Amino acid sequence: MSAKRYTGKWESVNTHQVPKWYDDCKFGIFIHWGIYSVPAYAPHTWELGEVDSKEWFADNPYAEWYYNSLNIGKGPTYEHHMEKYGKDFKYEDFIPMWKAENWDPAKWAELFKKAGAQYVVLTTKHHDGFCLYPSKYTDFNCVKMGPKRDITGELTDAVRAEGIRMGLYYSGLIDWQYANDPIFEDDDLFGTASPTFEYADYSYKQMMELVDTYEPSLVWNDIGWPKQSEEMMPFFLAHYYNKVEEGVVNDRFNDRYHDFLTKEYKQGKVDRSEKWEMCRGMGLSFGYNENEGDDQIISEQGLISLLVGTVANNGNLLINIGPKADGTIPAEQERRLLVLGKWLETNGEGIYETRCSRRESIVLDNGTAVHFTAKGSDLYVFVDGLKKGMDTVDIPNVFGELIPLDQRVQAEYQTTATGTRINLKNYSEDMYTLCFKAAGQE
Repeated sequence: MSAKRYTGKWESVNTHQVPKWYDDCKFGIFIHWGIYSVPAYAPHTWELGEVDSKEWFADNPYAEWYYNSLNIGKGPTYEHHMEKYGKDFKYEDFIPMWKAENWDPAKWAELFKKAGAQYVVLTTKHHDGFCLYPSKYTDFNCVKMGPKRDITGELTDAVRAEGIRMGLYYSGLIDWQYANDPIFEDDDLFGTASPTFEYADYSYKQMMELVDTYEPSLVWNDIGWPKQSEEMMPFFLAHYYNKVEEGVVNDRFNDRYHDFLTKEYKQGKVDRSEKWEMCRGMGLSFGYNENEGDDQIISEQGLISLLVGTVANNGNLLINIGPKADGTIPAEQERRLLVLGKWLETNGEGIYETRCSRRESIVLDNGTAVHFTAKGSDLYVFVDGLKKGMDTVDIPNVFGELIPLDQRVQAEYQTTATGTRINLKNYSEDMYTLCFKAAGQE
């Protein structure tokens, strides 16, 4: 049976459905790496969605927004730059300092495999316009400058060699090489960014170039699509779906189209009835930020809890790493990925290839959260937020045998009027979130 063929009309593109692999995989790695990894600076302030956009951009915690934070001409990043580099040092002067001298793409891919990631998304061009691949449309790229290597090509090969799907991020709306008026608030994203037909054409051609060259399993567009070329959107999507049979795209297409919704920290949409993805950094930044050490990033337990809560509510988790300029992944980020990978080795049956259960997540009186996933007729019950010494958990509306996936767990079970009581005998915090299988109880 031949694959469906799409035409460049909305009626055709709108029939596309989320491919099964994306619904099955649950966990991916986002990578923000670029010129901004050299200064590696942003204030540690707040999560996206916590404050008004005017406050946000003035004290932007995203290190990958260094160019704009400097361009604003005030605030912590600007003051840091003036003090350390001086007013005559331009953002582009960081390019020769980005050498990626210790970068080993095979080592990265091996780590992602150990972490249990099923897909990877690399920033091929962030808002600064610097391309991490040899684009035929600009010399402002990592083969002509900086590392002088095809980062996208080398990493794509390494990731696929580990049996992991490769996705590509592209900053569709913003490119500060084309329009670099400072962005002070959300209204500026469409008001001052990409104001020309020239950029709209450039953006379209580069996105087509990425699809044709690397055939990514996922296209992750950021912010939006230039208004000047919105009529080209269905042509791009049709071309992509025809080129990559199981391709999938996010929702940052001017609210015109999506395969899945996105939530970034506290901003975005979540709907249990529709596929969505949570993306965030381990700290408050995506690009590497020297201000965010071990104590400023998500804990191992916090990362596992985030994955479980996301998957149980019909989402995928795309957790970001911010490599250093030399190409090494910070030890504190690597450690968290390895802990998550070990947990998934034990509990992945309740994560991978599951679906959103009809049962919604609940928080018990003692603060413990209970999440549910389903695989066919089987139910998986996650007990999250346990502390050493907590020995009793009541699971409502579950009657019958509960089997812990972690074989270290010793427990007794008691049927109550409202469900099942689990009496834990030996919980230790290195077990993190517990998962129990309840066969045939979905």
